[in-house]
Amino acid sequence: MTVARDLVGYGATPPDACWPNDARIAVQFVINYEEGAENNILNGDAGSEAFLSEMVGAGSHVGERSMAMESLYEYGSRAGFWRLHRLFTSRDVPVTVFGVAKALETNPEAVAAMQAADWEIASHGLKWIDYQKVPEAIERAHVAEAIALHEKVTGSRPLGWYQGRTSPNTARIVAEEGGFLYDADSYADDVPYYDRRYGRAQLIVPYTLDVNDMKIVALNGFTEGEQFFRHMRDTFDALNAEGGRMMSIGLHARIAGKPGRAAAVARFVDHVLARQDVWIARRIDIARHWLEVHPA
Repeated sequence: MTVARDLVGYGATPPDACWPNDARIAVQFVINYEEGAENNILNGDAGSEAFLSEMVGAGSHVGERSMAMESLYEYGSRAGFWRLHRLFTSRDVPVTVFGVAKALETNPEAVAAMQAADWEIASHGLKWIDYQKVPEAIERAHVAEAIALHEKVTGSRPLGWYQGRTSPNTARIVAEEGGFLYDADSYADDVPYYDRRYGRAQLIVPYTLDVNDMKIVALNGFTEGEQFFRHMRDTFDALNAEGGRMMSIGLHARIAGKPGRAAAVARFVDHVLARQDVWIARRIDIARHWLEVHPA
């Protein structure tokens, strides 16, 4: 199915977000929890993971395990997650977790900590793999399995969705599933919007790849925490000056969970907390606000 792109959006006059308490900006922190669900022959995949690790530019070992890559991911679940958990809970800052269902299943202690902190756990799909060329029937089955496993692990179905490595079919599958309050598989705006291409008005709460620690492990990215901090700070200050915008910050336990980078995240969190005109919220809270104030 071919659908038209929307290259206009809100144009020159985006709607007044009307954030709670007259906040000028809504700030949203995401921790991506993927560790244990990445490409691995132990998970039935063709080879080892090659994406988003300290080994920038690594290739996949087809039919084999990569022990170094596995340990880089394991750092996230063993140590990095807990460092970020301490950072945010000590400041009472709400978080949304993009949780890959197979990853959540491997670490009940981490899931319990997320829930105890009242973090939102949105779905990050069934497995942390690239769905670009996965047949639609298989991807559709994976979406259903992700929802079922997420509910088994957390006690409730996810209301937010972010596949990350999408296919051309992902948005339609999610819209047709019908149970998600929001889809985050878009980087197309600074405020939520509705996607009406697939028979229903699916709320999109867009995400970010530039205010994202993945740029630390990219060839064109940040080389150390201070650069990441400056980009977060400048993005926040610019959006706050504009008013009525949303800022997403994307983090990964195996990347921002490293000590030097976590220190940069902490500096930014404190920069935000020093302001009085900010709404720090979970993505589900932003979605519910938008559905109420700007219904489809």
